[in-house]
Amino acid sequence: MAQILEEILADSLLARLQREVEGAGRLRAISVDLTHVCNLRCEGCYFFAEEMDRHESPDEDAFDAFVEREKARGTNFITVLGGEPALALGRLKKLHDHFRLVVPTNGTKRIPFEGFERLAVAPTVWGDHAADTAWRGGGKQDVFAKALKHYRDDPRVFWYFVTSAGNADQIAPVAEECVANGNFVHFTFYGDLARRGGSMDHGVGFAAVCREIDRAIERYPSRILVSSYLARVVATGKLFDEVWGHDVCTSCSIDDPRNSARFANGKPYNRHFNAYNADLRSVRRCCVGEERDCSTCFDVWSHYSWIMLNRQKHMGSKQDFSNWLINTYLFYLTNRLVDGSTGAKLLPEIHERQRYLRADAMTAS
Repeated sequence: MAQILEEILADSLLARLQREVEGAGRLRAISVDLTHVCNLRCEGCYFFAEEMDRHESPDEDAFDAFVEREKARGTNFITVLGGEPALALGRLKKLHDHFRLVVPTNGTKRIPFEGFERLAVAPTVWGDHAADTAWRGGGKQDVFAKALKHYRDDPRVFWYFVTSAGNADQIAPVAEECVANGNFVHFTFYGDLARRGGSMDHGVGFAAVCREIDRAIERYPSRILVSSYLARVVATGKLFDEVWGHDVCTSCSIDDPRNSARFANGKPYNRHFNAYNADLRSVRRCCVGEERDCSTCFDVWSHYSWIMLNRQKHMGSKQDFSNWLINTYLFYLTNRLVDGSTGAKLLPEIHERQRYLRADAMTAS
């Protein structure tokens, strides 16, 4: 291990990433459903598929008490979910004033810049304009176009593109439009909760998605925030000798007794994490549901954590540790936990370190 760390510190880029991650400090993370209300019903949305809207938001006094409890507990980073967080701006502001936040949003209502300067904002997109309108706009509302207008040239924003084999061919044009809009791009992977089947079935696999993500990285190295390594871990569900599932997931609620066996199995986990429902009292088993079949979970945030908390597994070589460090740094950069303007300048060199993973995509281009 000492030799690997010595090699890392001798590499100026990796040493810098290491310093910035260490300087940002240890994360004590949770997720919170800010509201149970949404102005859309996106087909395939896990929130409504799991009927999480049955947990109704409490009154303002209860919300304020929750903020104070989490401050006292040492929470410093929150993934704010919903429902649609932009429908509860007053409460979002209270969280913003006390914690670092990332906020996925459907983009139909703009979260102002003023008063939310430190926010990491992630408008979602489910494909090109036609596909996104079908999935999220009921065939009538171009949600993607509305969100592009709301967040043009907004430095807080990275697009959260929900990918599948069925929309892999849309990655290039969507990435181009988001970059032209002055934003960054990230990717997640669709678990077919709507049971659409065909090319939308996650059982088809994500090989085509990974190839298109690789090509997007090659084309826009200063604007793509996901790494080739993370994409492969999510797509394959493999991390060295481990296979993705509840027994290795690191994003399980510590206050849910259903996770007791998981926490006793010796695998690392986030010892601070809770996924709070909108009532702010109850927690769900993990960040994406109560009884979610893990074979349908391709949540990028959970897989980030899986990699980050398995640092020891990456100590076998400089390349393995480099993959761990790049993944960790990109998580911090995406969520504005390190300086964004500096990080954007480092992105091309960061992606160059994983070019070896993109050889197949480059050969096929």
